[in-house]
Amino acid sequence: MIDKEDIPRLSRLTAILTILQSGKAITAAELAEKFSVSKRTAYRDLKALERAGVPVFSEEGKGFSLVDGFRLPPIMFTEEEANALITAEKLIDSGKDNSLIKNHKEAIAKIKAVLRYSSKEKTHLLGERIVVFNNYQKEITSNSLASVQMAITHNQLIKINYHSLGKDEKTCRTIEPYALYKTKENWILIAWCKLRDNYREFRLDRIDTYQIMPEKFKGRDFELMEYFRMIYQYDQNQ
Repeated sequence: MIDKEDIPRLSRLTAILTILQSGKAITAAELAEKFSVSKRTAYRDLKALERAGVPVFSEEGKGFSLVDGFRLPPIMFTEEEANALITAEKLIDSGKDNSLIKNHKEAIAKIKAVLRYSSKEKTHLLGERIVVFNNYQKEITSNSLASVQMAITHNQLIKINYHSLGKDEKTCRTIEPYALYKTKENWILIAWCKLRDNYREFRLDRIDTYQIMPEKFKGRDFELMEYFRMIYQYDQNQ
């Protein structure tokens, strides 16, 4: 059984292996800075990869890299599937939540690292031939989407300082996050608001600050499509 304390290190070792597979040499100092660890820890991580059978070698003045020809088994994507991933990357890059952009870029980098060479060339070409003009000024309005997603899947309360657009008021609220949807411009969080004792919708770009609480909530048998149906009926009756 893997100790919970070992999970961050496993994630780091996987990330280091991905960097090495990119073909670029990297120093222990650079690894230490990238992962916010000591140089000694970076050296230990490289040694751990060597013990696991990864052929890491060092070259004076350049850093660490992999023996030529070593590759993990490639991910078997069809060309159409790889194209879909590159297109999704462009769409997400045009979004306004920095956490989603950052996490998706890191995921795509891992996928690209293990694609066959011919596939890499084609995805690179396609990446240069697709442009999404939405948010062309690269405006970032939130950085909370990744944390909110985790709170939804782990049933964790969120404490927010919210700046309401309609009433132009600021309130502190504790909410139970249930679902997300996206309009053309904004991510919207559907949550049970303890202040209002009812469901409310919160634009992520209007959340000034937030804190994921350790407390968990039981849940209210929330069904997203049923929620939308109720909202539609309410609007029709107004």
